[in-house]
Amino acid sequence: MKTLDIGIAGAGPAGLAAALILSRQGHRVELIERFGQASPVGSGLMLQPTGLTVLSALGLLQPMLGLGRRIDRLYGADAKTGRTVLDVRYDALAGGRFGLGVQRSALFGLLHAAVLAAGISVRTGVTLTAATTSGRKAVLKDASGGVAGAYDLVIDATGARSAIAAQAATAPTVRELAYGAFWATLDSDGLAHDPTALTQRYDRAKVMIGILPAGRAEPEDRERVAFFWSVKVGDADAVKRAGLQTWKAGIRAHWPDCGPLLDQIEDWDQLSLARYCHRTMRPPVAGRVVFVGDSAHSTSPQLGQGANMALIDAATLAHVLSLNDDVDAALAAYGRARRYHIGLFQMLSLAFTPFYQSDSAALAWVRDRLVATIARVAPAPALLASIVSGTLIDPFAAAGLKECDWAAVAAEFARPRVIEAAPSLA
Repeated sequence: MKTLDIGIAGAGPAGLAAALILSRQGHRVELIERFGQASPVGSGLMLQPTGLTVLSALGLLQPMLGLGRRIDRLYGADAKTGRTVLDVRYDALAGGRFGLGVQRSALFGLLHAAVLAAGISVRTGVTLTAATTSGRKAVLKDASGGVAGAYDLVIDATGARSAIAAQAATAPTVRELAYGAFWATLDSDGLAHDPTALTQRYDRAKVMIGILPAGRAEPEDRERVAFFWSVKVGDADAVKRAGLQTWKAGIRAHWPDCGPLLDQIEDWDQLSLARYCHRTMRPPVAGRVVFVGDSAHSTSPQLGQGANMALIDAATLAHVLSLNDDVDAALAAYGRARRYHIGLFQMLSLAFTPFYQSDSAALAWVRDRLVATIARVAPAPALLASIVSGTLIDPFAAAGLKECDWAAVAAEFARPRVIEAAPSLA
């Protein structure tokens, strides 16, 4: 592939990762961000073996391991009876895979510092509303209707509410999900929890409370946890009107161990409300505009695949561009390469979500009794572990990646942590 001028809309994980990989391939890259200063959005997330493999290819795995917290299983129990509802262990698969709980600010910080160290152009304070193709050029339009830039290729990484995708000829199908969640990043002092597990409590499917060990945002910080509480988006204002103490009392009734976390929350401003949608853009290409991450596909967070899918998208796009002399042929190849992996996990997310976030008492009953029992019988444990890992279908070959040697990577956790400050990354 000849050297391309590439404009990337959005400085989230997908946009930053794409900028790094494509710049290293020799392309001229410009990142455009709508905020005055690029910054992360959200609390915590799980990096799966898929996303960790991309970070390894970028040379960022070791500093990410130094900031994150290793997760060996996902565990959930009924809040009233204590009955185990969910117990997914990575070691059900051979190879030593694991997850990594991280703060979104830590992932952003590493990628952003690497982008700046690489000298990649970042333009901020520009609200992009559309991208059109004219001949062999893609043109980005800003909020005034003016031209924000013309490129050989535009990558839309602006997320699930992308205005660019909404205006595209292949506009996505979007289904807004009824349930979202309040999130907060909090200190874990005095908290009784498993530091190697994403732990959840359920009351049917209407209540889901979770604690994710999320490590550090910066090397000198203390480790923290991401705390979340499922809520119907339409009820969020009513919950706030009822008062913070009423909300806290409800959580304590379901899970008393959360007390040390709740004691830190003194204002609703400490909580962010996440809204989710099921979004599919097929194909993820419109002329010389290509869509990655949540702008092309998004789901509920039940399977923890969002950021990981975005990182795999970026790696796959860069790989197909390296293999094709023609941009249009490369973009078509990108759509084919990602179609089945994305489609499978969107289908699984759509199927699983109502069992954990819905008004259905029947689905919760099935989950607690039938599904929880089946999940303990082979080959279900390995199947669930591969779903959580993001590897039920191999995404690595299409991205030109070799999966990490997890046994070697895991050995890093046994060594004393020496963490470099993010700005030193190249």
